Amino acid sequence: MLRFHTQTAGSTLTAQQPENNIVRTALQALAAVLGGTQSLHTNSFDEALALPTEEAVRVALRTQQIIAYESGVPQTIDPVAGSYYLESLTNEIERRAKAYLEKIDAMGGMLRAIERGYVQQEIQNAAYEFQQAVDRLEAVVVGVNRFAAEEEHTVPIFHVNEALESRQVERLRALRARRDQGPWEAALRRIEDAARSGRNLMPHIVSAVEVFATVGEISDTLRKVFGEYKETVVI
Repeated sequence: MLRFHTQTAGSTLTAQQPENNIVRTALQALAAVLGGTQSLHTNSFDEALALPTEEAVRVALRTQQIIAYESGVPQTIDPVAGSYYLESLTNEIERRAKAYLEKIDAMGGMLRAIERGYVQQEIQNAAYEFQQAVDRLEAVVVGVNRFAAEEEHTVPIFHVNEALESRQVERLRALRARRDQGPWEAALRRIEDAARSGRNLMPHIVSAVEVFATVGEISDTLRKVFGEYKETVVI
């Protein structure tokens, strides 16, 4: 009834002792499978440092495959069914989520809450409180505030070849030169008209892509109508 995708928590990845992130990701991926996820993305262990290398991506993929083919967990529909601890956590999450929704509704809805800076402030407060707990050693982050290594072991970092940028720019220039301007202009006009009238944008965006409108051009068209969001600064 409820299909959902899960991505492991990038916020838990550490630049210190990055190999530890493999274990963090494996535990999070296992938790997602235990929770019944239908789709899963596992972060690469070096993502706290840069874009992942091919080797790091392969390890992330193998993490999923080991859970799928070696752990035996997927062979049971609900391996943790009936656990009092998990049921109590579920009830607590539901209670807190309902309280949040009621508070946001009282503000006039999510859009109003964002405009007031409430959502940003809640995120900032949570991040600050966690960092305070780490600094006070109340929350342990292995390899960061406990069990740190005297000499950090470096891992290979992915570096983008600068020549790729010029090649991509040339590909884009060539695309714009060869595409049919008439359908392209008409597609962007339809997007703008739909945006101004409040109609469903998706069919028009798909049509624009099919006549080789770029993401930037489509986004610029929408900016003409909606403007650009500026985050409310909350201190």
